[in-house]
Amino acid sequence: MSVITGVTRGGTEWTPAFISALNPTNCIGCGRCFKVCPRDVFELVDRETMDDDQDCDEDYGDDDDGFSDDTSMVMSLMNALDCIGCQACSRVCPKKCLSHEAADAAA
Repeated sequence: MSVITGVTRGGTEWTPAFISALNPTNCIGCGRCFKVCPRDVFELVDRETMDDDQDCDEDYGDDDDGFSDDTSMVMSLMNALDCIGCQACSRVCPKKCLSHEAADAAA
């Protein structure tokens, strides 16, 4: 099966890689991905809310990142299906929290 490919104005083919995951354990809530995303894929949420939503049993308080669990914010995937595969979010993420993958072309 083939993957989705695009063509630049110069005629060069490229393969978009769409967001597949966001690692909240590494996320520091800096908002860089949110600011650079042209499609509103991300939203900033309380880390506690993220834990409740994903039933995480990990203890985020021991990672010594300088953030308090009570006030720490993290990014969440709000509209992952709106991702256009530009990977700008990964290029600006200082903690490398984001994973991308190519998608199969529709039959």
